[in-house]
Amino acid sequence: MRVLVVGSGAREHAIVHALRRSPEVSEVFAAPGNPGIAQAADLLPVPVDDVPALAEAAADLRIDLTVVGPELPLALGIGDEFSKRGLRLFGPSSAAAQLESSKVFAKSFCYRHQIATPQAVCAVTEGQVREAAKKFGFPVVLKADGLAAGKGVLIPNNQEELDGALEMFFGRRSFGEAGAKVLVEEFVVGTEVSFMAISDGVKGIPLATSRDYKRIGEGDTGPNTGGMGAHSPAMGLPKGFGRTIMDTVITPVIQGMATEGREYRGVLYAGLMLTEDGPKVLEFNCRFGDPETQAVLLRLEGSFAALIKSAADGQLALGGLSWRREVVACVVAAACGYPGSPRKGDDITGIEEAMALPAVTVYHAGTRFEDGRLVTSGGRVLSVCGRGPDLETALETAYCGLGAIRFAGKTFRRDIGADTSARGE
Repeated sequence: MRVLVVGSGAREHAIVHALRRSPEVSEVFAAPGNPGIAQAADLLPVPVDDVPALAEAAADLRIDLTVVGPELPLALGIGDEFSKRGLRLFGPSSAAAQLESSKVFAKSFCYRHQIATPQAVCAVTEGQVREAAKKFGFPVVLKADGLAAGKGVLIPNNQEELDGALEMFFGRRSFGEAGAKVLVEEFVVGTEVSFMAISDGVKGIPLATSRDYKRIGEGDTGPNTGGMGAHSPAMGLPKGFGRTIMDTVITPVIQGMATEGREYRGVLYAGLMLTEDGPKVLEFNCRFGDPETQAVLLRLEGSFAALIKSAADGQLALGGLSWRREVVACVVAAACGYPGSPRKGDDITGIEEAMALPAVTVYHAGTRFEDGRLVTSGGRVLSVCGRGPDLETALETAYCGLGAIRFAGKTFRRDIGADTSARGE
């Protein structure tokens, strides 16, 4: 099987890694990829937003299966383009991908199909946001309606912070057209968990649970990011949690999308808050989470390629998946200035040293070669994963690997998984 992976981040590096472990896969291509991915796949100089060029490449290379990593090509209709050309792709259509590309659509969808979610109001003016914030009280959650690279969520704790958030949305227009509509949502308290499932349009099968850490600072402080770390399994979940989420979230979404003429094939990610009133959906993603995927796929046994090909063909087997009985912890090393204006061009060393350590895997994200040197080229630079029989060992291993890697301004959280460990889970 010849496979094409669309994307250039650590998530896509993890996907390539999992595909290379699949016995059916003979060749892997990536567009555009990164220096780490280049060690396991042939790179194509095609950007993720050039959907026609990606389709042409898949046709010319006789690709058997294309896997889409980031959200942008899905929102731009890569699923529709590949379907029109008779090319097999693992990922939803643009209509189905609205679950992620429009927070307002996703919230309305939950209301229509009785899926538990925090209360929210759609606002298009400063005055409407202020009125809704008054209704919900502080803290209050403000979400850009459109795609904002994981940075479109602000949580003002007081009037001054609300004023600053409104300046970002309506004054500086920091989120562009993505922030033209603002979802003002009640703040709910609980434990945040990531849940991913594979759908073939009719039925779904769950992946291993995970937990990610979105804030830049220790103790979940500072602005939201695309994700600063994760661990799998999530741990400490109620008995029967997976079945509950499949029955109350994943299956209703798959069935609801089908009834609305938006058949959903691909991976469905639900960001959940486990509240005293039960699980509530905070967000949907229409692709593998990042950095959750880095942790989850390292635990997957069996063929990843066969799994996603069967879903793309609408023939997903429900026999269940096999997972390694180990914990994987992932810590993100980000560039100085992330998530605001990350610095680029700093030399990176020590990756080979880290990879030589037992149970350490390093995935590239924001890296590039410049005059023969590996340098930083984005906000999240690397994902360093550690495996172990328990969370403490996995974390110790990941941080040991991270310690071997050096670049100026290296930014990371030192408390990934600490809250779970403190509860003795």
